Amino acid sequence: MNYRQLGNTGIRVSEVGFGAWQLGNKKDWGEMEDGQAIQLVHEAISQGCNFFDTAPNYGAGIGEELLGKALLGKRDQVVINTKFGHHPNNVQNFDVKQLRQSLESSLKRLQTDYVDSILLHNPPFEYLNGNSPHYEELEKLKAEGKIRAYGASVDTSRDLTELMKTTNSQVVEVMYNIFHQEPASAFKLVKEKEAGLIIKVPLDSGWLTGKYTENSRFEGIRSRWTTEQIKQRATLLSKLGFLTEDGTSIVQAALRFILARNEVSTVIPGAKNSKQLSENLSATEKELPEEMLTQIQQLWENEWKHLALPW
Repeated sequence: MNYRQLGNTGIRVSEVGFGAWQLGNKKDWGEMEDGQAIQLVHEAISQGCNFFDTAPNYGAGIGEELLGKALLGKRDQVVINTKFGHHPNNVQNFDVKQLRQSLESSLKRLQTDYVDSILLHNPPFEYLNGNSPHYEELEKLKAEGKIRAYGASVDTSRDLTELMKTTNSQVVEVMYNIFHQEPASAFKLVKEKEAGLIIKVPLDSGWLTGKYTENSRFEGIRSRWTTEQIKQRATLLSKLGFLTEDGTSIVQAALRFILARNEVSTVIPGAKNSKQLSENLSATEKELPEEMLTQIQQLWENEWKHLALPW
């Protein structure tokens, strides 16, 4: 495993982290026994992964509880990022008065007295501005030692730019992958501000694993896609065959595409089993050839840039 700095926080993170949305989340990710979830976290640590991304609403709070159980006795080996705004009862509430209580509840579930970072979880745009009272409260929590850094989890370059220009956020998380390259236009600013950059949805909710086709149908969160959107994504996927001609998996290629950006601190794919986990973590073993990076960027710029692809 290779490691990078999380911006100017002084925190060192594994290039490939562990997206923990699947832990305890039977609705969106299918069955996983609690013991399996804990074992998966242990396997990740044993393979050099030290960055774990979670949130209060993952598995209605069970996700944080399972992560907390898995990390007992291992807290000093790992970096934990959680979020605020999407609550265990599936309610979105970004009222700053709820921030401290939400964090305290996360700390209790995680069985720790601090998290390394906390992010506003896809908040309304106006809460990305430094005039929002959230940042004063976050500074207080930082001074108290309950968090080491803060920022927001967002989806676009506009969001990133607002956050970087108006707040003292040291950590940001954004959706970025082969099919969604728009946020990259703000990466230079993130680097200039010396913020840590976490990449979410790196496999496009499973499409960049190669397991879906135009005939695939979905339940849970993935049921949001229409038949037309499924066909559209299948068409995009069919144009990436050049990435796997040398035996590289589409998962490895997709993660290496992201890690080719030196602004990126870590990428957080999810995994339901040991095989998926090992494939994710193996992305750090090689780099994607420059010519392939160029091909991917040109595909997006010339053909995909103007497609309205919902996440």
